[in-house]
Amino acid sequence: MDMLTVDNINVYYGAIHAIKGISLSVAKGGITTLIGSNGAGKSTTLHTISGLLKPKTGKILFEGQDITGRPAHRIVGLGLSQVPEGRHVFANMTVMENLELGAYLREDKEEINKDMTDVFTKFPRLLERKDQIAGTLSGGEQQMLAMGRALMSRPKLMLMDEPSMGLAPLLVTEIFNIIKEINASGTTVLLVEQNARMALSIADKAYVLETGNITLEGTGKELLNSEAVQKAYLGG
Repeated sequence: MDMLTVDNINVYYGAIHAIKGISLSVAKGGITTLIGSNGAGKSTTLHTISGLLKPKTGKILFEGQDITGRPAHRIVGLGLSQVPEGRHVFANMTVMENLELGAYLREDKEEINKDMTDVFTKFPRLLERKDQIAGTLSGGEQQMLAMGRALMSRPKLMLMDEPSMGLAPLLVTEIFNIIKEINASGTTVLLVEQNARMALSIADKAYVLETGNITLEGTGKELLNSEAVQKAYLGG
């Protein structure tokens, strides 16, 4: 069953036609990835799904419900959260305050505390630094905080935008292991990533986006073995 369906959306920045009638689906319980070069429209697609941008035409369905053009905070309330590109932690607030903000729509205090414990179990470094100002964390720690903050809304679907960007190779492996763990614990994932090899290696389903168009789709394994993908994105 598809948790998310994007149906023929067109998105513009002024006169620029950024997304050109793309359709994609995200199966419940899986990891779907969207790969492509810089400027292909990957982040724009995520922003449109999460309500930060409105499509000019087309529809977005989340669990069968039309969420096209709904305000972002309403979409979060339905169970869809985003880990933005570049982390965007609240730099002047502590790690703990950032995580608490992730649960701002929730009132189930006991469950919030349970989720906070789960986040600290997944990210022990955040527990060590819970009283530290977020802007003083390393890039990898900020990425963990952005993921932890998104988890605090208890999402059914998590959108992740370039989680490995700017991180050392060892940290990239750690972040991808955490993505797999988040998915294994029941959260569906839509991953946008420039590290095509890593993204395809963990994806059930994958799409290639080029200048606002989907040019290829298949399982992660199929695209990993595709000659066109290897030449364009894997240095093959």
